[in-house]
Amino acid sequence: MSVAAKIETLRRTLGGRLTIMGHHYQHQSVINHTDLRGDSLELARKTAGVTSDFIVFCGVFFMAESAALLARPGQTVCIPDPSADCSMALMAPATRVRRMLELLGTNGRKIIPLAYVNSSLEVKAVVGEYGGAVCTSANAKTMLRWAMEQGDAVLFLPDKCLGANTAKLLGVPEEAIMALDIRADGKHIDLAEADKAKLLLWPGHCCIHTRFTLEQMAAMRAAHPGARIVVHPESLPAIVDAADAAGSTSFIIDYVAKAKAGETIVIGTEVNLVKRLAVEHAGRVTVLPLLETECSHMARTTEENLLELLESIAAGKPLHVVQPDTALFAPAKAALERMLTVCA
Repeated sequence: MSVAAKIETLRRTLGGRLTIMGHHYQHQSVINHTDLRGDSLELARKTAGVTSDFIVFCGVFFMAESAALLARPGQTVCIPDPSADCSMALMAPATRVRRMLELLGTNGRKIIPLAYVNSSLEVKAVVGEYGGAVCTSANAKTMLRWAMEQGDAVLFLPDKCLGANTAKLLGVPEEAIMALDIRADGKHIDLAEADKAKLLLWPGHCCIHTRFTLEQMAAMRAAHPGARIVVHPESLPAIVDAADAAGSTSFIIDYVAKAKAGETIVIGTEVNLVKRLAVEHAGRVTVLPLLETECSHMARTTEENLLELLESIAAGKPLHVVQPDTALFAPAKAALERMLTVCA
């Protein structure tokens, strides 16, 4: 029996006790076995409605942590490979985030942290303590507007590109934005200048989306006259400005679905989603990657380790259970729930 067949047998055996959730960037071989799929916002919203005993989250670790925070009492959240992390999330250590918030508030300014969901549980807890919230690429505009109404300035972290692109959508003037130099505990930050800023950007980025270049875009337009290019807002601002459209994974999926028959759509995001859309719309719309770039951490979830996890659940000894630190649970959950409330 193949690995895929074994997984499906176990899914039938576990029945209503099991829900498998998967992010759009997972390989198709894994997505085939999911009950629920979506981007970070969709999956956070869907978690509340899951009633099964076990939630298996196919994605990266911070996503499974969010599911564990939002899960019901008694539910167990597991991840096939706990080493599946996020390089962007690692760019914002919680201790440094706390230090920067303390430093930026030295002169009594109320700094509201807004953390992209691509951040650790520890960071979400710090954000929750400071009255801030979480956001996703799908609701960053709504959440940044909210955060700017809560205090004197917003610290957007960890993705400087999403922060800058979202600020432009809201019409935040460039002179009101300051990129932070977080080295040496912030000793290089000019606090007088920081006190003038309305938006402070953490210097993190996505190693996948910052690979896209203007040269790649020009080459695709030359090779495919009339093609439209849509990119993820984690891309560099110059790339977003040069694209025909930019938005979250859900936005990109909808963009392709609404394309007219015969059109060519070039997509700048993680390649597993691009390949899936190409198959789904084959014969109607041509879907091409701006660059074939795969997230190595997303790729750590495989059919093999998914099968191993399901076997452990069936045996009553579940592997890789995600258990948020109880001391961090309340503030981190508060940051997530503020997002869900604002975006209800």
